[in-house]
Amino acid sequence: MKRRSTGLLTMVAFGYAFLYLPLLSVIVYSFNDSRLVTLWGGFSLRWYRSLLDNENILAAALLSLQIALVSATVATVFGTLVALSLNRLGRFKGRTLLTGMVTSPLVMPEIITGISLLFLFITLSEWIGWPGSRGAVTITIAHITFSMAYVTVVVRSRLSGMGQSLEEAAMDLGGRPLAVFFDITIPAIAPAMISGWLLAFTLSLDDVVIASFVSGPGATTLPMLIFSKVRLGVTPDINALATVIILLVSAGVITAAMLTQPKDKSRAG
Repeated sequence: MKRRSTGLLTMVAFGYAFLYLPLLSVIVYSFNDSRLVTLWGGFSLRWYRSLLDNENILAAALLSLQIALVSATVATVFGTLVALSLNRLGRFKGRTLLTGMVTSPLVMPEIITGISLLFLFITLSEWIGWPGSRGAVTITIAHITFSMAYVTVVVRSRLSGMGQSLEEAAMDLGGRPLAVFFDITIPAIAPAMISGWLLAFTLSLDDVVIASFVSGPGATTLPMLIFSKVRLGVTPDINALATVIILLVSAGVITAAMLTQPKDKSRAG
């Protein structure tokens, strides 16, 4: 029994080390003074200063953040409404089709999604003249399209385990449906909505394939810029940029944990 537990712990430790040691090495070498990525030349902040002076990277980062914020917010609203429809409306015409449409983006290869959205925008441009050009708007629409599915799954799982007893009790006491929705349903599913928003934000900020298909000249997101630079070789400024992204993502995860922890404690009590 002890051998089995020791072996299991060793496998878990190896898995986490395989995941986090490369991230740690990226952070360490972002402070490397040498131009060679794998050759340590002393501690320096030169690549962070170079990062702040690079207008292309700053513009791409700002564009990615704007797209991620808008797409995550809209996807959370629409995904929550779809989850509520599937969980609260019971059997209705088109439910099976809607369920299939929700789950298909989760298993669809990104390259297929990117090609189909590209054809859609080209067709719309020929038929109605919109969009006139592909850019930030088309990337945002594409990210909303596939992020909705993830938000719907997260919120729907929360709704399935919550039940409707509190909502029914509130309406029995004279609460109006809209008031019950905002006073009881939304606070109850708020942790799932926050999780869905963070997941949609991360997916948007990380996307390369779909954005490459639906973007145009002058609309380069940060992942697209990083991918184009890495193809020519990893440079120390990329390590600095990756470190900043890791810190931002870590801060987001810690913030989300802090926001959801009081609700978990109140439930346990």
